[in-house]
Amino acid sequence: MILIPWLKAAIFLSSAISVLYLVYFALYLPYALRPAKKWARQAPRCRFAVLVAARNEEAVIGNLVETLLAQDYPRELYDVIVIPNNCTDDTAGAAHRAGALVMECPQPVRAKGDALRQVIDMLMRQDRYDAVCVFDADNLVDPGFLAAMNDAWCAGAPAGQGYRDSKNPQDSMISSCYSIYYWMVNRLFSQTRAHVHLSAVVNGSGFMVSMDWLRRHGGWHTVTLTEDLEFTTQCILDGDRVAWVPAAKTYDEQPLTFAQSWRQRCRWSVGMLQCLRVYGPRLIRDRSRTGRQLHARLDQLLFLVAPLLQALYLVTLALSGLLGALQIHFALAPYSDILYQPLFSAALSFVGTVVLAVGVIALERKPLLSMAKGVLGYWVFLMSWVPINVYALFTPSLEWKAIPHTRSIRLDQVQKNK
Repeated sequence: MILIPWLKAAIFLSSAISVLYLVYFALYLPYALRPAKKWARQAPRCRFAVLVAARNEEAVIGNLVETLLAQDYPRELYDVIVIPNNCTDDTAGAAHRAGALVMECPQPVRAKGDALRQVIDMLMRQDRYDAVCVFDADNLVDPGFLAAMNDAWCAGAPAGQGYRDSKNPQDSMISSCYSIYYWMVNRLFSQTRAHVHLSAVVNGSGFMVSMDWLRRHGGWHTVTLTEDLEFTTQCILDGDRVAWVPAAKTYDEQPLTFAQSWRQRCRWSVGMLQCLRVYGPRLIRDRSRTGRQLHARLDQLLFLVAPLLQALYLVTLALSGLLGALQIHFALAPYSDILYQPLFSAALSFVGTVVLAVGVIALERKPLLSMAKGVLGYWVFLMSWVPINVYALFTPSLEWKAIPHTRSIRLDQVQKNK
């Protein structure tokens, strides 16, 4: 049958693309074994505006503000500013009682990027701050965060991403999977890129941006659902890189249920594809940069096409199944098992996922036994991203919806459980 050679060619091509993609990222794995680079300690000098966009976060905002006001950093060099938006609870009152300043947005807010844009525009009219640090309301922040970001800022970093940890890694299988995911991003992406002088990735919270960078670009301007990835891409396009600052540690509350996870990751995937549509052509066609800057653009482009590659994986499986069915129907392979290849592929990827998860947990010195449910469920967590990414391909935009945060826990309790 004439269709069979074409199917074989399509399967070979799609498989080759997937393999080359994995090989590219695998080349960085040896750098994950190296310890993180340390920034030289500097005297406190940077004046920080610490920003927290908050929507119905009354239950957790107080604990965050408490950790921010307890920083090992001169109190006169930073302000904690909470930006309540679209709230139906007393987020603003809880933040004020905890000791934070409260700034209201003068215009409607659809997503976090809108809140940051409006408040940063107001702050840029002053000459009071040298950099902003951004957190989510459910975070808890290590006392050394601002001191570590001051070290990076004093060294000339236009932006920096801190270490994103979890405050509830053992609450459920989903929160365990999220924790492993963020540990992987920390170790296998941001830390490895730092060793080869590429950009870390801003991943939502616990990051710093210098006011000089913001003024050069007219403020904070993001248009996608993933303002963090969009900002990272803007830095790379400008020839800058986001510095990796692992000593600046943040503890984040992870979703507990698969439904919450599905909704959040749908937003991530839609936003990632929005970034690819908006910035992909510029990452490809702008040849004004050379050497490491071109490498940085290629690296970011490959990061942004991840949803497309996962969708391609699903297409490859479907084509393989169709090829097997046709071969059996036309007696080209009467003894072949149509389920053998997909089952073998699934088993191999499960083993690889478990090995990778265990390796990252060991490298990050996290408790392995208590993370067993996350390790065993991580393959399902990753595979569930395939239908999410297929959905995102046909969904150009989504309404941003907040995930409720209710894990009111203090920093000392998190550190005691580690």
